[in-house]
Amino acid sequence: MTAWNADTEAGASELGAVTVVEGSSFCISAHSGDIHGGGSQGSYYQDTRIVSRWILRINGALREPLVTTNRTAFQAEYVGRACSSDGRFDSPLVVQHQRHVGAGLRDDLTIRNYSGQPAPCEIELLIDADLADLFDVKGGRASRAGATEKTARKKELHIESVHTNGERRGVAFRASGAKATRQGLTFHVTIPPRSQWSTSVIAIPLINGKGPDEPFTETTALHHTIGVRRHMAWAEHVPRIAVTDRNVEDVLERSQSDLGSLRIFDHEHPGRAAVAAGAPWFMALFGRDSILASYMSLMVDPGLAAGSLQTLAGLQGSKVDVDSEEEPGRMPHEVRLGVTAGLSLGGTAYYGTVDATPLFVTLLGELSRWGLGADIIDSLLPHADRAISWMEKYGDRDGDGFIEYQRPNSHGLINQGWKDSWDGINFADGRIAETPIALCEVQAYAYGAYVGRSLLARAAGDTAVERRCADRAEALKEEFNKAFWLPDKGYFALALDKDKKPVDSCTSNMGHCLWTGIVDEDKAALVAEQLMSPEMFTGWGIRTLGSDMGAYNPVSYHNGSVWPHDTALVATGLMRYGFVKEASRVASGLFDAAEHFGGQLPELFCGFDRSDFPEPVPYPTACSPQAWAAAAPIQLARILLRFDPDFTRKVLHLAPILPDSFGEFRAENVLLGRSRITIQASAGNGTVTGLPAGLQRRSDPRPPLAGDLFG
Repeated sequence: MTAWNADTEAGASELGAVTVVEGSSFCISAHSGDIHGGGSQGSYYQDTRIVSRWILRINGALREPLVTTNRTAFQAEYVGRACSSDGRFDSPLVVQHQRHVGAGLRDDLTIRNYSGQPAPCEIELLIDADLADLFDVKGGRASRAGATEKTARKKELHIESVHTNGERRGVAFRASGAKATRQGLTFHVTIPPRSQWSTSVIAIPLINGKGPDEPFTETTALHHTIGVRRHMAWAEHVPRIAVTDRNVEDVLERSQSDLGSLRIFDHEHPGRAAVAAGAPWFMALFGRDSILASYMSLMVDPGLAAGSLQTLAGLQGSKVDVDSEEEPGRMPHEVRLGVTAGLSLGGTAYYGTVDATPLFVTLLGELSRWGLGADIIDSLLPHADRAISWMEKYGDRDGDGFIEYQRPNSHGLINQGWKDSWDGINFADGRIAETPIALCEVQAYAYGAYVGRSLLARAAGDTAVERRCADRAEALKEEFNKAFWLPDKGYFALALDKDKKPVDSCTSNMGHCLWTGIVDEDKAALVAEQLMSPEMFTGWGIRTLGSDMGAYNPVSYHNGSVWPHDTALVATGLMRYGFVKEASRVASGLFDAAEHFGGQLPELFCGFDRSDFPEPVPYPTACSPQAWAAAAPIQLARILLRFDPDFTRKVLHLAPILPDSFGEFRAENVLLGRSRITIQASAGNGTVTGLPAGLQRRSDPRPPLAGDLFG
């Protein structure tokens, strides 16, 4: 999930930092709640850092942190002890600080005086805003942000900068009872005995002098703000889950909450939500990430997948642009709102991804089986056909039937699959592969796209498109199993390089090939054996690169770490080919890992073996919350339930194989078509109530989709 120009590993927030996120807005602070301005700390709105310094001093001293809670993604509470004016060590002053993000920042401060004497307090809030673009912060170039102009207006501090394109970005800080200076806000109060003093500090982002439509105010009840209303509606909308194993229940509930917090909304279509990739660097629409995250969260809300596809369809490429790598029919890699990003990308969207386009079609096919409305399906079919045209005209650069990538400029991503770090594609001996490169999983996604489009055509009675796409899928599968299979190693090559030579490293990517079904049955057992080998399976998850490979490094971004979404897709592939015990082991390992991360799986963690350390080792700069990591446990629950609706065949498959340790599993309020169903399961038994009319429950696993095409 590397950003467009990041040829080095992506960074994120510092270890121990507190992240609060709502939609595309987020704030990263120290454990105390203060923002010291170093690294990634700050509050961000539309890819601009609107707060780069926020330090609270009471009677000339910092607070002594006591506890921090982060019960919801969009809110945090920090509790600390303040120094009294007489310097007493055992101070009676306790500071409660609630932080909310959304259309800006709101900090509610309360100082409680637990003594029997009045407590005079000199309160100073040091504030600054460098108004740096997110890309500049991430790249360590925040000092290059334009000069800011500060204006103190009695109770309000304005900070503004003008960028090279003439756009003005700014922020206004205000608080009741404050005196504004160029350094921040000050308060002079005396808190009565056994009493308290409160205020709300508001940061309102400004673009060309205009604030958001619904900014924070000092008087608005927080449960009336648009962000909180959305979260309350989300909590009512998603399934209600109960599992005997409390860890599994907690992980699934946290996943649902994080997915809700990572939604971003289209102002022109308020009821439409897509999922952002993750905090802090990826609070934006990412083609690949948004598609895979919404696919894996179908049991939570299929509407999230529909919204992601609709949003991406509106951004589908229409012309050839070397700077942004836009091409007709191509889906974007990422969409940004910041000034620097826009200048660097040649626009707000960057298209340098090889897999988002086939995945778009694959997900649309899956949504049709989940009962998505025909009106939405029909509106997206032309975009699916344009996507397939891109696959065949621009994706297949040399006409060999495989999709390759090679950047056409000097600033785009070198590698354009999901392992998009500069060194992510390498041979078994550690040598870096050269572009153009055809990745194994991208061919698998293309296969899934052809299968999905063929079944969509069948449902519409379009026999010509059905047959054409079925033939393309069958031919691609045959050629893939010839060109990518390494018989002497017993696994599939990661890729074909510029000379069509197989890149022979053993990687998790081939697990994605199991997921879409492109792997021949006679090769599947050997692939499963490799994926479950000690070199690949750590006990917590599947390594991105085998530990016996030349480039292996357990603390690298893509060369030996464990990515939860990747592991979940591998487990899905294993289950698809009937490797039930192996898929269950992988799922159980990842749920165990989630428990050590407080129920919230990070973007990735280190690839050390479970026997090496009693807990999974965090990757220092992993994003969290992160969409496809949040969706991974949902997908694991789905494959353990073997829950597969298929409205096109009017059946629902439910064939649970839950581990005994899970105990009873119950999910109410699960959206299926236009109905709300309840799923109940334990071990190998399951029931469904509330099935939509005309849908029949079956107790066997869903058959391979391609069987419908090829017999």
